[in-house]
Amino acid sequence: MNSLKIQLEAYANLTQEALERFLPDNGNEDTVTSAMRYSLLGGGKRLRAALALAFCNALGGKQDDAIVFACALEMVHAYSLIHDDLPCMDDDDMRRGLPSCHIAFGEPVALLAGDGLLTKAFETLSYSQLPPAQIVQAVAILAKAAGHLGMIGGQRLDLENETITASIERVEQTNRLKTGALISAAVALGCIAAGADAKTMGFAECYAQHIGAAFQITDDILDCTSSQEELGKPIGSDAQNHKTTYVSMYGIEEARTIAEHRIEQAKQALDAIDGCSTQTTGFLYELADYILTRRS
Repeated sequence: MNSLKIQLEAYANLTQEALERFLPDNGNEDTVTSAMRYSLLGGGKRLRAALALAFCNALGGKQDDAIVFACALEMVHAYSLIHDDLPCMDDDDMRRGLPSCHIAFGEPVALLAGDGLLTKAFETLSYSQLPPAQIVQAVAILAKAAGHLGMIGGQRLDLENETITASIERVEQTNRLKTGALISAAVALGCIAAGADAKTMGFAECYAQHIGAAFQITDDILDCTSSQEELGKPIGSDAQNHKTTYVSMYGIEEARTIAEHRIEQAKQALDAIDGCSTQTTGFLYELADYILTRRS
């Protein structure tokens, strides 16, 4: 676990430095830019960036080719958190242990900051030095993952699940879109940066789908068992909003068992990928296990 922590921190620091370059402090920032930097640079695990960088490394690609994609992913993720915290969505006042963007800057500025980060992500993709065909493929994957048939579609389902008793199939679809789509995009972008073939991308996508599902199930469990100090945001919001989750349907222990099974499936998908670097594959194995044991 120590090696995982060290590598995660290394990927996070690399991403943080690059994000500072793409969204610099120019000394005379407008309020929207300040809010964008507040949410983008205010910490976080940088899990999606780490996945893109790790898969690129594992498949023999160059880190410099993946870092642009990693930054674009983090911008989309930060935008989604800003909007997710708004009163019209989950109405959360804390994020990563700090006041949510709309609490710190007001709702109108927070809305614009989220929009700004989303558009900045695609500007950032244009800075890639990879061949145009690979850049276009990356743009298409990230746009689809973030859009109405991806993450936004999942957020819609998540809101609707507060007003209905959702089936397990609907909960799985919600998780696959709201959380899993961007995780799958991260893995795919890492593969694209390394020039991976379609077969490899298929196994990588399978890995991503399973860890994405486990990540959301663990989130549901932490919402019931963690503290605001550990999680960095309010807890108990799922129950308060009458939201159907794995925990509400199965209970904590069975939900945890389901998450463990998904992690085992993720590892099997990883085993099927040919030509991976053993060292980086080890990181991806450890990362899968970390998803089950994380406390924030």
